[in-house]
Amino acid sequence: MSFLQEIQKRRTFGIISHPDAGKTTLTEKLLLFGGAIQEAGAVKNNKIKKGATSDFMEIERQRGISVATSVLAFIYKDKKINILDTPGHKDFAEDTFRTLTAVDSVIVVIDVAKGVEPQTEKLVEVCRMRKIPMLVFINKLDREGKDAFDLLDEVEQKLGLTVTPMSFPIGMGYDFKGIYNIWEKKLNLFSAENKQTISEGIEFNDLSNPELDKIVGETAANTLREEIELIEEVYPDFNQEEYLAGDLQPVFFGSALNNFGVKELLDAFIEIAPTPQPKKAEERLVDSKEEKLTGFVFKIHANMDPKHRDRLAFVKIVSGTFKRNAPYLHVRNGKKVKFSSPNAFFAEKKEIVDESFPGDIVGLHDTGNFKIGDTLTEGEQLNFKGIPSFSPEHFRYVNNADPMKAKQLYKGLDQLMDEGVAQLFTMDMNGRKIVGTVGALQYEVIQYRLEHEYGAKCTYENISVHKACWVQPEDPKNEEFKEFKRVKQRYLAKDKEGKLVFLADSAFTIQMTQSKYPTVKLHFTSEFE
Repeated sequence: MSFLQEIQKRRTFGIISHPDAGKTTLTEKLLLFGGAIQEAGAVKNNKIKKGATSDFMEIERQRGISVATSVLAFIYKDKKINILDTPGHKDFAEDTFRTLTAVDSVIVVIDVAKGVEPQTEKLVEVCRMRKIPMLVFINKLDREGKDAFDLLDEVEQKLGLTVTPMSFPIGMGYDFKGIYNIWEKKLNLFSAENKQTISEGIEFNDLSNPELDKIVGETAANTLREEIELIEEVYPDFNQEEYLAGDLQPVFFGSALNNFGVKELLDAFIEIAPTPQPKKAEERLVDSKEEKLTGFVFKIHANMDPKHRDRLAFVKIVSGTFKRNAPYLHVRNGKKVKFSSPNAFFAEKKEIVDESFPGDIVGLHDTGNFKIGDTLTEGEQLNFKGIPSFSPEHFRYVNNADPMKAKQLYKGLDQLMDEGVAQLFTMDMNGRKIVGTVGALQYEVIQYRLEHEYGAKCTYENISVHKACWVQPEDPKNEEFKEFKRVKQRYLAKDKEGKLVFLADSAFTIQMTQSKYPTVKLHFTSEFE
């Protein structure tokens, strides 16, 4: 198969939503269709002993939430599909924002009862800014929820989207009879029996056919006819160009847990979703069809396998073919590197691959050379942008609780910070370590992982910091900057890259500092021009 055909085959997308909207369950069901797994395990259901395939960290199993983005791939109808399942919990939003740099399109999952939630609004806004094509999946139709038209209105108003329904529910909750697939003109009847397996739809081209009354009952049939007529009047027809430009969002209804409406979503998705897209680097736009390899690290995961202390750097391939054992340039280090066992993720298994193509995600074993945002090329100096660190919201001192294990603690902190779980600041005055996170839940994750993966115990101590500000002096040699450093020395620290950071205790302090030292600029993200 030629290089261009390989690109045409690939679809790489992320699934985003609020916690508990059913994202991981949907991922499972998609894998079921790809034949990648035989039986889907519910995330929270203890009757099925099999945990969800995509949640592999112990803390995720205990809580029934996803805290790390997982990468899964499967083949469906000759298309290779790469899914990035992201954490919905807001404490892990940074991981999700970074993942969005590596996808070509997105599926937004919305809970039928709760509707659009704040976390979804934030993520969709990022997708809109980047013009990422979005599909909407309204989940949990077998539960009592909001009216379908109300939901569509809510998606349009709260998320600022222009929607076009591609399927529509017949009844809702207890009266839920099935779904009419507008895209394929098919009727799918619902039965709660086939949760873990796959059911077929009935072809139904003409809704005025009296057969419909026999199948779903007269009342439901008449309601459906009226509703479909209304949809045709009110909503725009589906237009692929508008969808790819990020201006139109198709909506599907279903119930992932009952495996209902998922196949319709997948069938439409592989037909309309974008193939691997060009990506902007600082130097130029890189087209996916270019022959030479380019790729970037968007995530690092330590200890994927607790038996081996390994770190994997997840690389999204933007152009060219990634070959095993071929030398590539690590742009930031300026060194050539080779990889003897690049991993691809196929459902729940990691496999070593000889070549990968644009759109694929490759896991590279890493001994600590990679950081998030690093670029690999065949020699060209390229840097892919858009993966900054934001100022954390929470700050705590880290204390070593076991003096015999200091080395393990620092190694563990070091590796977890490379993953982007949190940020580490070292105080200039006394060298004390401060961990900054986006959400409080991450402190538990760090403590848990330090103990279970590195055998180190830590305790936390509160510190009153409002924001971390990255410092940029106009002239590092001038008197004003020297005075700033002298006066503020108790509040100065270095981040992991060695950049100077001012830990301000309130918004008022930041304001005062800016007016007192006008030539010293303070930034809330680590990437500034």
